[in-house]
Amino acid sequence: MSICPKQKSSKARRDKRRANWKMSVPNLVKCSKCGELMIPHRVCKACGSYNKKEIIVTE
Repeated sequence: MSICPKQKSSKARRDKRRANWKMSVPNLVKCSKCGELMIPHRVCKACGSYNKKEIIVTE
């Protein structure tokens, strides 16, 4: 029994397989407190709040 492929995969076949490896654009939502764009389910970098509660004290 051999592990090696019987035929060489063409460049087109190889590249078709790798076509879905692209990065996706990060989803952004408005902060409920300050309105700044932020990643959902994370603490807002602008005001330091999460779910309308202040988590990080900012000046």
